[in-house]
Parts: sequence; structure tokens; C-alpha cells
Amino acid sequence: MTRHSSGKRSYTKTDRKRGRYIRAKVPHGKSRDLAFDATLRAAAPHQSKRDRSERALVVESDDIRDKVRVRRAANLIMFVVDASWSMAAAERMEATKGAIMSLLMDAYQRRDQVGLIVFQKEQATLIMPPTSSVELAKKALADIPVGGKTPLSSGLLLAHQVMTRQIRLQPDIMPMMILLTDGAGNVSISNLPAQQEAHSAAKMIREESVRSVVINMEHASFDRGLAQSLADELDATCYNLGQLRADTIYETVKVELDR
Repeated sequence: MTRHSSGKRSYTKTDRKRGRYIRAKVPHGKSRDLAFDATLRAAAPHQSKRDRSERALVVESDDIRDKVRVRRAANLIMFVVDASWSMAAAERMEATKGAIMSLLMDAYQRRDQVGLIVFQKEQATLIMPPTSSVELAKKALADIPVGGKTPLSSGLLLAHQVMTRQIRLQPDIMPMMILLTDGAGNVSISNLPAQQEAHSAAKMIREESVRSVVINMEHASFDRGLAQSLADELDATCYNLGQLRADTIYETVKVELDR
């Protein structure tokens, strides 16, 4: 996929005549960004067979090569966080808030956007729509409800809805979901069992080619493998962080963004 706008963190192909020239390709139709070096190399082996009576070098249409360039693209980082009592919700939310603020300080320079969805009780809530504003984030993160059941599938479906809408508005953005959960949903919004419904929602996100990261909040001594199973459905990396702190979440996200 080629993207037309630029950011400063992740590399992506671009059709613009700016960006780092990494290789050449045969153009489809008319040349848009001529790669002189590659064109000359393609023409050179055929010179002995061509009429050079009027030209020192004969270049034909089959020799033409275009430049392939890369630029840095903006990211959409969507946090989806379990705010139920199934885990230490208050501690988890404070760590997430800290990571979001750190990423937004980066986003000011890198043009990234960060959003937050929490799921608890019977539904998921978009606490912070995608933004790069630190001030808006501070207001949105001031008071986040915790407690109740775990509507995991609701959180995933809302994440899918928000990210696909943002992709339609900004086709050049690169979405990534950061899911903090133990993988144990216990609320359905359909007639499917809660876990099956959550896995179906995860497949929808994967089919949109959204990069995902699962941070397993289950205690190591009681881990049932549910977070890893959900990560498999998302085609995502599953992390088991030794300590749930803002800096560990922040560094984990940075590693994934830099891949």
C-alpha cells in the first residue's frame, strides 16, 4: 500500500516525489519519478544492438525505471483497556494514563494520534477519541469509571468501529491497537458465548490489517492462556509485563511502533 501523507515515526511507501529513494521499479504507465541511475543501468547492456549514430546513449521505453521512495507515516495508537474489577483496575488505569501522556508528548513531534477505550460493566466507552492534543487528553483522562463485569467483545467491537472510521477519514494513517486484558470476557452483546464473541471481534480487527499488541494482565501464577489465545486471533504479540507501570507500557508500545 502506498500512502500520500507523511508522519515521523513509521516508514511507509509514498507516491510523492519526496522521501528516501530505496530502489527502482518498472513503472505502470507513464513514469512519475524517473530513476536516472536505474534507467541507465537498464539501457546500458543493449547499446551495441541499437542505432547510436545520432546519440551517445539510446534509451527506450522498456528501459525506464521509477524511484520507490519511503517516508515516515503517522500512527493511530488506540488503547483498549479492561476497567472491570477482574483485575487491579485503578492501578492499570493509572499506568495506562501515564503511557498515553508519554506517547502524546511524542505525538506532538511525530504527528501520531492516541485514543482510549475502556470496557467495564455492560459496555465499552470511548473515553478519548483519537487526538494528538495533550490538553484534551488531560481533560478526558481525569475521571475514568472502573468496576463491574468484563464486556471484552464490546471493547473490541468499539475499537474496530473507531479505527475503521479513522482510516476512512485519514487513509494514510497506520492504526495499532494496544489491548490490556486477561482475555476473560463475561458479557455478550449477542447470543454467542462471551469468549467466542470476543474471538469473532478479534478476527474482524485482524481482517482490517490493524497491528495489535496484547498486554496480558493475568497474574503469572493463575494464567489460563486466555490473553495469548486472543492474541493469536488478532495475529498479535502477547506481552507478560513483570511490572505494570507507565514506563513499561510506553516502552513496549515504542518497540512495536519501531518494528
